[in-house]
Amino acid sequence: MIKSLSFNSHLLVMLGNFGFQNSRRATSHGFLFCLKDQIITKMKKDARLRVDSELDGSLSLRAVPPTLIAAEKEEAKAVLTLFFKKQGLSNAVAARIINKSELFIDHLVSRLHSVHKSRYLVGRELTTLEIRDALIPYLESLLEEHGSMLADVVESFPHPPIKDKPITLVSPPDSAPDSKQVKAVSRVTETSPAGMLRPQVVYLMELGMDLEKIKLITRRFPAFAYYSLEGKIKPVVEFLLELGVPKSDIPIILGKRPQLCGISLSENLIPTMTFLEDLGVDKKQWAKVIYRFPALLTYSRQKFKTTVDFLYEMGLSSENVGKVLTRCPTIISYSVEDKLRPTAKYFRSLGADVSLLLLRCPQTFGLSIEANLKPVTQFFIERGYTLEEIGTMISRYGALYTFSLADNLIPKWDFFLTMDYSKSELVKFPQYFGYSLEERIKPRIALVKKAGVRLLLNQILSLSSRNFENALEKKMQQQQLTDQV
Repeated sequence: MIKSLSFNSHLLVMLGNFGFQNSRRATSHGFLFCLKDQIITKMKKDARLRVDSELDGSLSLRAVPPTLIAAEKEEAKAVLTLFFKKQGLSNAVAARIINKSELFIDHLVSRLHSVHKSRYLVGRELTTLEIRDALIPYLESLLEEHGSMLADVVESFPHPPIKDKPITLVSPPDSAPDSKQVKAVSRVTETSPAGMLRPQVVYLMELGMDLEKIKLITRRFPAFAYYSLEGKIKPVVEFLLELGVPKSDIPIILGKRPQLCGISLSENLIPTMTFLEDLGVDKKQWAKVIYRFPALLTYSRQKFKTTVDFLYEMGLSSENVGKVLTRCPTIISYSVEDKLRPTAKYFRSLGADVSLLLLRCPQTFGLSIEANLKPVTQFFIERGYTLEEIGTMISRYGALYTFSLADNLIPKWDFFLTMDYSKSELVKFPQYFGYSLEERIKPRIALVKKAGVRLLLNQILSLSSRNFENALEKKMQQQQLTDQV
């Protein structure tokens, strides 16, 4: 009995050494003997690892640089945050849970070291995608095992969670800044004894990114503060420059998607680009494609395939699929089932040519049916157009539904009513709504009225200045001959 008590007392000390906090609480709840077995198992395992390490030269975690450990912790937190958000938790709630889960984050990093031991042996850092691929399946298995209790499991790790502990989905008012954000921002702003910023920060500033911009990116994506200059940031920047991306665009691209710097060039970025080129993306346009949507290179091949299969289903040829991906790479970010397919169904209900609309104006499919599309349809219905006519208009001019009612459609419609044209002219030439009211429409209509002639709406607006003047002069001459007769 005395021996048992002595062991238990010794165990309480060791629990703290192994990171098992609140060990006395655990003892009072009857978990001591369970934890004792865990500790003994862990001690034996660690002893075996030490022996194995000495025998075969395997990885010692103590040899991993502290900066790399810190970066991996931030990556693990980012993955866990994303996972919780997919389960319906708000940003604030997810951040609050993770701030209380340092031991679980350490546990995730340990899994990375276990899964990718060979990478560490050769001194290679893991990419963002590799970290994500290693942790997401594990988190999914925990979710399957614990269900709604997963957040409690994460918070209380390594102790069993407290039953019936409620988790609110409402963010508290005036919540304090996320601690990982504070640490990350502090890292990019701290200076050496000589007053110098970190090399990666200096490099980014030389590219044209000011310190406030770097801090903003870091608050949004704290792992960015831990990316090494030579290992991650510089290779990606130099690769983008080689593709023809202007140096002035680099800060914009990294601001939109700092995660690019965490992705391996040889194992992820370049193979992804090759895959997209095989799908039809114009390799000569990569600089423009990446500038428009840098996140494109961070999506999985399955996501690409799902979107491309949908485009084929809608009747696009392989050549036109490539054109859509090149002109509007953001279409990859749209959910096929929640966004693309319902939007295609809506436009078909208007009689529009969906394949033609996807080719001419794919960004239309990123609009909300309720907030954007239906109000525009209602606008034209209220002005006497049939659904068939509206379908014709959208097929002829895909950008029609991208315009603001208040700032574009309504004022141009009001002016159209003063032009003495039939409303059917807008069915023939819906591009009218794409021209500037003050700089194009009003000045040219004034010239036509002054000349006392009548031109087709597309002649007035679509012709260049010289061709418009020639068409106007020719019409005036024809009118004079008619008057003489």
